[in-house]
Amino acid sequence: MPVVISMMNYVYAGCCNCLSRFKPRYKRLVDNIYPANTDDGLSRSNMEKLTYYAVSHNEKLNRIGKYLAQRLNRDIYRQQTNYVKISMMAVDELLLACHSQGLNLFVKSLLSMIDKLLEGNNPEYQLLATNSFVKFANIEEDAPSYDRNYDFLISQFSAMCYSDDDHPDTKKKIRVAGLKGLRGIVKKTVSDDLQYNIWEKQNMDKIIPSFLFNMQEYFENRDSPQHDQADERPEVLAETCLRNLMGCAAYNNIHAVLKPVLKHLDLHTLWVPNDFAVKVFKVVMYSMQSQYLYVVPHFLLLHLDEGNEHTTDIKQSIVQILKETVAIAADGAVGSSVLEIFNSLLRHLRTSVQLRHAGGKVSTGQSKMAKNYNEKGEIEFEEAIIDTMGAFASILPDYQKIEIMMFIMGKVPLPNSINSAMPSSGEEGGVLLLNMLLKSLLEVGKKYHTVSMVTTFPASFLQPLLSVSIVDDPGVRLIAQEILHTLMDRHDNTEKFSCNRNIPRDISELNLKVEKPSREDISFMRRSGQDLIWHLYKSIQCPGNGKNNYIGLFTTLGLLSVELGSEDMLVDLFKLSLAYQEYAFGSEHNIATNHRCAIHAMVARYLNLLGQLTSEPALCQHISSVIEARQDSYPQLLPPINVDSGNSSRHSLPDKIPKELLFQKDVLCEALSNSGHDVSRLLTPFRQELNVQERPGNKADIGSVHIEVESTNPSPLSQRKVPTEEITFSSFKNAQSITVIDGRNMSSADEDRMKKQRIREKFQTSTLEQLATEADLRNKKFHQTMQSILDSVVRSPVSPAGSPLRPDPSSPFQFKSVPTYEMKFPELTVY
Repeated sequence: MPVVISMMNYVYAGCCNCLSRFKPRYKRLVDNIYPANTDDGLSRSNMEKLTYYAVSHNEKLNRIGKYLAQRLNRDIYRQQTNYVKISMMAVDELLLACHSQGLNLFVKSLLSMIDKLLEGNNPEYQLLATNSFVKFANIEEDAPSYDRNYDFLISQFSAMCYSDDDHPDTKKKIRVAGLKGLRGIVKKTVSDDLQYNIWEKQNMDKIIPSFLFNMQEYFENRDSPQHDQADERPEVLAETCLRNLMGCAAYNNIHAVLKPVLKHLDLHTLWVPNDFAVKVFKVVMYSMQSQYLYVVPHFLLLHLDEGNEHTTDIKQSIVQILKETVAIAADGAVGSSVLEIFNSLLRHLRTSVQLRHAGGKVSTGQSKMAKNYNEKGEIEFEEAIIDTMGAFASILPDYQKIEIMMFIMGKVPLPNSINSAMPSSGEEGGVLLLNMLLKSLLEVGKKYHTVSMVTTFPASFLQPLLSVSIVDDPGVRLIAQEILHTLMDRHDNTEKFSCNRNIPRDISELNLKVEKPSREDISFMRRSGQDLIWHLYKSIQCPGNGKNNYIGLFTTLGLLSVELGSEDMLVDLFKLSLAYQEYAFGSEHNIATNHRCAIHAMVARYLNLLGQLTSEPALCQHISSVIEARQDSYPQLLPPINVDSGNSSRHSLPDKIPKELLFQKDVLCEALSNSGHDVSRLLTPFRQELNVQERPGNKADIGSVHIEVESTNPSPLSQRKVPTEEITFSSFKNAQSITVIDGRNMSSADEDRMKKQRIREKFQTSTLEQLATEADLRNKKFHQTMQSILDSVVRSPVSPAGSPLRPDPSSPFQFKSVPTYEMKFPELTVY
């Protein structure tokens, strides 16, 4: 029996050898690379023959690939692992050796073999398939192929990135293999849009989460020591893949990456804490092309707008990440919609303030509590928004910062007139909203560098800011003063004024930086100085002033002196100081004693500053004598300022303060007059109310021409003699144009100003219907006049030639000729 079996095997082997001779040559060459003993590996000599044949006969390459795929399928079915490895080694060598036009057909066989290996869950086969695909991805093809489909490979490689094998080393290898496979697909397809579109939603929804999962999986253990190479660590490889992908993304493909990132962070609740989210967006920002950096903040804002179900912590985290992305962006990389970004942030700020003001209740027909309401979280969220607006403003040019500040000021609720009250805390928004908006404005103002006051304080920005500085809430008034400090201070003098300290004997101890104001600054104070001084006077009368409010007012006055202290402004500042003293001294005002002491102390400190800045001996001597007298008898009238009502002995005052303890107007006037200043304005009483017509922007700045003479005194408030009036042709011309109106001498300029004032008052007081009716009457009158002129022209006799007829001498109506020199021409036609 054994003899029969051996004979049958011999016959079978002989038949196979005989049949193999009838196979095509390429099949015989392929069969020869497989050794009889699987442990021997690939036959190198036969592999060289197969490679030479494939290179010499390119038309056979497709058939070789199909036959290798057939052998691979059979070996996988029979679980011949060594033969599977030999097949993949042969394919790899053929792929590297052949670069012909028929390579695309051979690649189809390669991809089918890779798909077959990835179908199972055999880690060895998965690693083998990945290595082959990576080698293929690194080959630069001469001709692109537009019919390849990588959907299956993307799905399989993405699944490998989530491997949870029981063996840690095997799990790490599979994940690394999956990431390398995805990187190969991206490298193969991202360079040509006509090939397979890797940016489609179904592809990015698989690729991006695979990267983020591996980055986050090892993010918590990032501090532990790592012994593997960087390319063999999943978190490092995933980050590299994400960077490469973002570096290749064009403008229209960025959204395909950012949307899966935001979705992944939402689904896996990775916003809080936001360490990993910050890392992800930093990777994205540093990898993108610089001209597209503004897209990321835009998408974060859209996600913040759409996140109605987000908790306060999540919204705060998103805003903080937004701040981080802005810090990375280059100058001006927030796009063209700067106001839209700030409008979105202000909208969220308003919503949060209103929610906090309502105690967490939302109005949807009937009041109900907001989901997961947290008052402390809302406050932190509002602070995060304010910080983010400051970060945005820091990368903008100064002219855009001014626009942003004006835009924020436009959101501030303002009174309808000068003396009307601001919205109370019970109204929608109210004081709480006003407080947060001003804090936002202050944060933006800190990023602005003031050069010219005219540019920094346009009328449309200064007037609302001054109106806010006299509201009822002392906290709001303090923020308004801080905004003025930030924008007025060009030499870092704010901190030197804001400290609550005793009066220095010599202001050189403060190390103030003082420069002479420019012409533009002088022009700004001529136009807006009176309005600014009036609001500063009203601020002292506002209820609820505290120590910080008085110090803030003194800081504003000090900055006015050193930044804008021109000669024209000097007398007005002394007048304001005396008005403060008169207000605190007067018994008709119901002021607490502690506040009277605070006002007197502030006036003493400020007049000491003004006196030493002007360097007038008589002025400084009088101020020093009053300060010394107060120090001896009533030190509560001197700094430091303290409005604490608990210390009654500190704030005790007599019914009538002695004259030697007050600053005397006549002494100040005499000292200023001797130095050449016009003290006529100082002698007039301080105006308690400000007319609308006197506000900047309502009248032209008609100032006389001043001749500036250089002074030897280096102080910016140094005095100069008032120049005498010069007799010029213009002065004679103005004298001739003076007319008498209502018993007063009025020049043509005064007539124009009065006419403009009447027109302005008419438009301010009349309703729209009245103005429309008056315009209609003027229109009808104009048409009637034109019609009468036309009728007179038509009725005049005309000769057949078209010229007017000469009058008949016999006619009783004779036309008298008038000489040319007696004719009266219109005024505008006379040269």
